[in-house]
Amino acid sequence: MKPIVQISLDLTNIDEALETAAMAMRAGVDWLEAGTPLILAEGLHGVRKLREAFPNIPIVADLKTMDGGYLEAEMMAKAGATHVVVMARAHEETIKVVVQAGKDYGVKVMGDNLGCPDMVAGAKWLEDLGCDFVIHHIGYDERRGIAASGRRMPNPLDQLKEVVNAVNIPVQAVGGLSLEQAIQCPAFGAPLVVLGAPLTIDADSFKTAEGDLESSLRLICEKIHAYGNV
Repeated sequence: MKPIVQISLDLTNIDEALETAAMAMRAGVDWLEAGTPLILAEGLHGVRKLREAFPNIPIVADLKTMDGGYLEAEMMAKAGATHVVVMARAHEETIKVVVQAGKDYGVKVMGDNLGCPDMVAGAKWLEDLGCDFVIHHIGYDERRGIAASGRRMPNPLDQLKEVVNAVNIPVQAVGGLSLEQAIQCPAFGAPLVVLGAPLTIDADSFKTAEGDLESSLRLICEKIHAYGNV
Protein backbone atom coordinates (compact mmCIF):
# COMPACT_ATOMS: atom_id res chain seq x y z
CA MET A 1 0.00 0.00 0.00
CA LYS A 2 1.04 3.62 -0.47
CA PRO A 3 2.48 5.34 2.60
CA ILE A 4 -0.15 6.69 4.99
CA VAL A 5 0.50 9.36 7.62
CA GLN A 6 -1.53 9.10 10.82
CA ILE A 7 -1.46 11.62 13.67
CA SER A 8 -2.06 10.35 17.18
CA LEU A 9 -4.19 12.82 19.10
CA ASP A 10 -2.82 11.87 22.52
CA LEU A 11 -4.54 14.85 24.12
CA THR A 12 -6.98 15.13 26.99
CA ASN A 13 -9.14 17.96 25.66
CA ILE A 14 -11.46 17.56 22.69
CA ASP A 15 -11.20 21.19 21.62
CA GLU A 16 -7.42 20.99 21.43
CA ALA A 17 -7.70 17.65 19.65
CA LEU A 18 -10.05 19.13 17.03
CA GLU A 19 -7.75 22.10 16.52
CA THR A 20 -4.70 19.84 16.16
CA ALA A 21 -6.60 17.54 13.79
CA ALA A 22 -7.59 20.47 11.55
CA MET A 23 -4.00 21.63 11.43
CA ALA A 24 -2.85 18.09 10.61
CA MET A 25 -5.34 17.85 7.75
CA ARG A 26 -4.04 21.12 6.29
CA ALA A 27 -0.51 19.73 6.51
CA GLY A 28 -1.40 16.59 4.55
CA VAL A 29 -2.03 13.95 7.23
CA ASP A 30 -4.21 11.07 5.98
CA TRP A 31 -5.63 9.43 9.13
CA LEU A 32 -6.61 10.68 12.57
CA GLU A 33 -6.16 8.68 15.74
CA ALA A 34 -8.23 9.21 18.86
CA GLY A 35 -5.35 8.42 21.18
CA THR A 36 -5.78 6.54 24.43
CA PRO A 37 -5.55 9.73 26.59
CA LEU A 38 -8.30 11.33 24.48
CA ILE A 39 -10.53 8.27 24.73
CA LEU A 40 -10.01 8.16 28.50
CA ALA A 41 -10.87 11.85 28.82
CA GLU A 42 -13.67 12.18 26.27
CA GLY A 43 -14.79 8.63 25.43
CA LEU A 44 -17.30 8.08 22.66
CA HIS A 45 -18.08 11.80 22.72
CA GLY A 46 -14.57 12.57 21.50
CA VAL A 47 -14.79 10.10 18.63
CA ARG A 48 -18.20 11.45 17.61
CA LYS A 49 -16.85 15.02 17.60
CA LEU A 50 -13.94 13.99 15.39
CA ARG A 51 -16.33 12.22 13.01
CA GLU A 52 -18.62 15.26 12.84
CA ALA A 53 -15.70 17.54 12.07
CA PHE A 54 -14.02 15.19 9.59
CA PRO A 55 -16.76 13.12 7.94
CA ASN A 56 -14.59 11.45 5.31
CA ILE A 57 -11.33 10.85 7.19
CA PRO A 58 -10.35 7.45 8.64
CA ILE A 59 -10.38 7.56 12.45
CA VAL A 60 -8.43 5.06 14.55
CA ALA A 61 -9.77 4.50 18.08
CA ASP A 62 -6.76 3.44 20.15
CA LEU A 63 -8.73 1.43 22.68
CA LYS A 64 -5.98 -1.03 23.54
CA THR A 65 -8.76 -3.56 24.11
CA MET A 66 -8.00 -6.37 26.55
CA ASP A 67 -11.50 -7.70 27.29
CA GLY A 68 -15.11 -7.08 26.33
CA GLY A 69 -13.83 -6.80 22.81
CA TYR A 70 -17.01 -7.06 20.78
CA LEU A 71 -18.86 -4.35 22.69
CA GLU A 72 -15.90 -1.96 22.69
CA ALA A 73 -15.44 -2.32 18.94
CA GLU A 74 -19.19 -2.01 18.30
CA MET A 75 -19.47 1.17 20.37
CA MET A 76 -16.53 2.84 18.65
CA ALA A 77 -17.77 1.82 15.20
CA LYS A 78 -21.18 3.36 15.92
CA ALA A 79 -19.45 6.53 17.17
CA GLY A 80 -17.65 6.87 13.85
CA ALA A 81 -14.33 5.05 14.19
CA THR A 82 -13.08 3.21 11.11
CA HIS A 83 -10.30 1.32 12.92
CA VAL A 84 -10.04 -0.16 16.44
CA VAL A 85 -7.05 -1.50 18.35
CA VAL A 86 -6.85 -4.82 20.21
CA MET A 87 -3.84 -6.06 22.16
CA ALA A 88 -1.93 -9.24 21.32
CA ARG A 89 -1.64 -9.91 25.06
CA ALA A 90 -5.43 -10.15 25.30
CA HIS A 91 -7.00 -13.60 25.33
CA GLU A 92 -7.35 -15.27 21.95
CA GLU A 93 -11.14 -15.08 22.26
CA THR A 94 -11.02 -11.31 22.76
CA ILE A 95 -9.04 -10.85 19.56
CA LYS A 96 -11.46 -13.12 17.72
CA VAL A 97 -14.56 -11.21 18.83
CA VAL A 98 -13.00 -7.85 17.96
CA VAL A 99 -12.29 -9.23 14.48
CA GLN A 100 -15.89 -10.42 14.26
CA ALA A 101 -17.19 -7.02 15.36
CA GLY A 102 -14.99 -5.46 12.70
CA LYS A 103 -16.69 -7.59 10.06
CA ASP A 104 -20.15 -6.91 11.47
CA TYR A 105 -19.74 -3.14 11.65
CA GLY A 106 -17.37 -2.47 8.78
CA VAL A 107 -14.32 -1.40 10.77
CA LYS A 108 -10.72 -2.56 10.41
CA VAL A 109 -8.86 -4.17 13.29
CA MET A 110 -5.33 -3.17 14.24
CA GLY A 111 -3.53 -5.66 16.48
CA ASP A 112 -0.92 -4.22 18.85
CA ASN A 113 2.03 -6.38 19.96
CA LEU A 114 3.05 -4.15 22.89
CA GLY A 115 4.44 -6.22 25.76
CA CYS A 116 4.80 -9.47 23.84
CA PRO A 117 7.83 -11.53 24.97
CA ASP A 118 8.41 -12.32 21.28
CA MET A 119 7.32 -9.30 19.24
CA VAL A 120 7.61 -11.08 15.90
CA ALA A 121 5.58 -14.07 17.04
CA GLY A 122 3.03 -11.67 18.54
CA ALA A 123 2.60 -9.93 15.19
CA LYS A 124 2.14 -13.24 13.40
CA TRP A 125 -0.38 -14.35 16.04
CA LEU A 126 -2.44 -11.21 15.40
CA GLU A 127 -2.45 -11.84 11.66
CA ASP A 128 -3.43 -15.49 12.14
CA LEU A 129 -6.42 -14.42 14.26
CA GLY A 130 -7.70 -12.13 11.52
CA CYS A 131 -6.37 -8.64 12.27
CA ASP A 132 -6.10 -6.30 9.28
CA PHE A 133 -3.01 -4.42 10.49
CA VAL A 134 -0.17 -4.93 12.96
CA ILE A 135 1.03 -2.18 15.29
CA HIS A 136 4.62 -2.96 16.28
CA HIS A 137 4.74 -1.05 19.54
CA ILE A 138 7.35 -0.29 22.18
CA GLY A 139 5.43 1.18 25.12
CA TYR A 140 5.90 4.56 26.78
CA ASP A 141 6.54 3.12 30.26
CA GLU A 142 8.77 0.39 28.86
CA ARG A 143 11.00 2.85 27.01
CA ARG A 144 11.30 5.27 29.90
CA GLY A 145 11.79 2.61 32.55
CA ILE A 146 14.55 0.84 30.65
CA ALA A 147 16.32 4.15 29.95
CA ALA A 148 16.02 5.18 33.61
CA SER A 149 17.82 1.98 34.63
CA GLY A 150 20.79 2.99 32.49
CA ARG A 151 20.14 0.56 29.68
CA ARG A 152 19.65 1.37 26.00
CA MET A 153 16.11 2.50 25.26
CA PRO A 154 14.43 0.01 22.89
CA ASN A 155 13.19 1.28 19.55
CA PRO A 156 10.49 -0.07 17.21
CA LEU A 157 12.99 -0.08 14.35
CA ASP A 158 15.09 -2.71 16.14
CA GLN A 159 12.84 -5.54 14.96
CA LEU A 160 10.69 -3.77 12.39
CA LYS A 161 12.07 -5.60 9.35
CA GLU A 162 11.59 -8.95 11.09
CA VAL A 163 7.98 -8.10 11.94
CA VAL A 164 7.29 -6.90 8.38
CA ASN A 165 8.81 -10.09 6.95
CA ALA A 166 6.74 -12.29 9.29
CA VAL A 167 3.31 -11.03 8.19
CA ASN A 168 1.40 -10.29 5.01
CA ILE A 169 -0.63 -7.37 6.37
CA PRO A 170 0.44 -3.72 6.70
CA VAL A 171 2.61 -2.83 9.69
CA GLN A 172 2.85 0.38 11.69
CA ALA A 173 5.79 1.16 14.02
CA VAL A 174 4.98 3.05 17.23
CA GLY A 175 6.95 4.13 20.26
CA GLY A 176 9.18 7.17 20.65
CA LEU A 177 10.35 7.42 17.07
CA SER A 178 12.39 10.47 16.14
CA LEU A 179 11.40 12.52 13.11
CA GLU A 180 14.09 10.87 11.01
CA GLN A 181 13.07 7.39 12.15
CA ALA A 182 9.39 7.98 11.38
CA ILE A 183 10.27 9.05 7.85
CA GLN A 184 12.34 5.87 7.43
CA CYS A 185 9.45 3.52 8.23
CA PRO A 186 8.24 2.99 4.62
CA ALA A 187 11.78 1.97 3.65
CA PHE A 188 11.50 -0.79 6.29
CA GLY A 189 8.30 -1.98 4.62
CA ALA A 190 6.00 -0.32 7.15
CA PRO A 191 3.79 2.05 5.13
CA LEU A 192 1.58 3.24 8.01
CA VAL A 193 3.51 6.03 9.68
CA VAL A 194 2.10 7.31 12.98
CA LEU A 195 3.15 10.69 14.33
CA GLY A 196 2.60 11.29 18.01
CA ALA A 197 4.69 11.82 21.12
CA PRO A 198 7.33 13.14 21.01
CA LEU A 199 7.04 14.41 17.42
CA THR A 200 3.76 16.28 17.59
CA ILE A 201 2.60 15.92 21.20
CA ASP A 202 4.53 16.88 24.33
CA ALA A 203 5.39 13.44 25.72
CA ASP A 204 5.29 14.54 29.34
CA SER A 205 2.19 16.73 29.44
CA PHE A 206 0.00 15.34 26.61
CA LYS A 207 -0.38 18.81 25.13
CA THR A 208 0.34 19.96 21.61
CA ALA A 209 4.07 20.38 21.07
CA GLU A 210 5.60 23.84 20.88
CA GLY A 211 6.92 25.40 17.68
CA ASP A 212 5.67 25.63 14.11
CA LEU A 213 3.98 22.26 14.15
CA GLU A 214 2.05 22.69 10.90
CA SER A 215 5.14 23.41 8.84
CA SER A 216 6.95 20.48 10.41
CA LEU A 217 4.02 18.15 9.73
CA ARG A 218 3.79 19.32 6.13
CA LEU A 219 7.47 18.53 5.58
CA ILE A 220 7.08 15.11 7.18
CA CYS A 221 4.01 14.30 5.08
CA GLU A 222 5.71 15.37 1.87
CA LYS A 223 8.72 13.17 2.57
CA ILE A 224 6.66 10.13 3.53
CA HIS A 225 4.22 10.46 0.64
CA ALA A 226 7.10 10.95 -1.80
CA TYR A 227 8.38 7.49 -0.89
CA GLY A 228 5.38 5.97 -2.63
CA ASN A 229 6.33 7.71 -5.85
CA VAL A 230 9.91 6.46 -5.97
